[in-house]
Amino acid sequence: MTPIHDFKGKILSSAPCELGEGPSFDGETNTLWWFSIIEKQLHELDLNSGTETVHDLPVMASVIAEIDSARQLLASDQGIFIRDRATGDLTHHCDIEADKLGNRSNDGRLHPSGALWIGTMGRRAETVAGSIYHVAGKTVTKLFDAISIPNAICFSPDGAFGYYVDTKVNHLMRVALDPATGLPTGKPSLFVDGSGKPGGMDGAICSGDGTVWNARWGEGAVDHYATDGSLIGRYLFPATQTSCPVVLGDGRLAVTTAWEGMSDEQRAEDKLAGALFEIAAPVKMTATPRFRL
Repeated sequence: MTPIHDFKGKILSSAPCELGEGPSFDGETNTLWWFSIIEKQLHELDLNSGTETVHDLPVMASVIAEIDSARQLLASDQGIFIRDRATGDLTHHCDIEADKLGNRSNDGRLHPSGALWIGTMGRRAETVAGSIYHVAGKTVTKLFDAISIPNAICFSPDGAFGYYVDTKVNHLMRVALDPATGLPTGKPSLFVDGSGKPGGMDGAICSGDGTVWNARWGEGAVDHYATDGSLIGRYLFPATQTSCPVVLGDGRLAVTTAWEGMSDEQRAEDKLAGALFEIAAPVKMTATPRFRL
């Protein structure tokens, strides 16, 4: 029987994000970043001081990544931007789907090579409206299309494998990659069949040991999968709509949540919906890649 771990963590932020997503940890500054996508907000939490800052954005962004000590990369519904850390100013870098105004960005992550994988979806999660792209510098390559809700984009520590899921299908896929570029070298295969089970497979990360941690939207849980795809643990959270995990360091995991789509009655019942949590877990930190311009 798969071990189920009750919540024994803490609340890092009680700011109720409508759609908390895209957490990213900056180890050099000990800062955690995440988004409230629908509200067009970027949250910044200094883990040294506990100070949280909310940055209003002119775009609906969902992914942030390091470029260097002065700049960050933002993926959004209006394309890819470079963010000045000091001023917050955004400079357009490249388009993703300039011809699809009904779409927005969703889940994404940097490959160890420094290339970005970014998924798109319809603003109302229209069926097969989105795709997953590879962005290297300003070169954008479509990898997979006919995706409804792209999620769980993550990579093995050596960059040899990539993972992704369409939450409407709940098939977590694995694909062999060129570690030097992050481009596929073969066809995707089924890694975990999550269909027919409650909840949706949402954001994921790969731990330093190669295991996969996947948030289960609607179940208030993060599932831990071995390198062979077998479920080896479930970690529960006091908010139903768990959306994406991030490693804060060896043995520490943070998880975003959301209250999107809830009625007033559901929100009253799910009091911590949209909060950010931290738990102790058997995760290992990996090197943080930087986007190569």
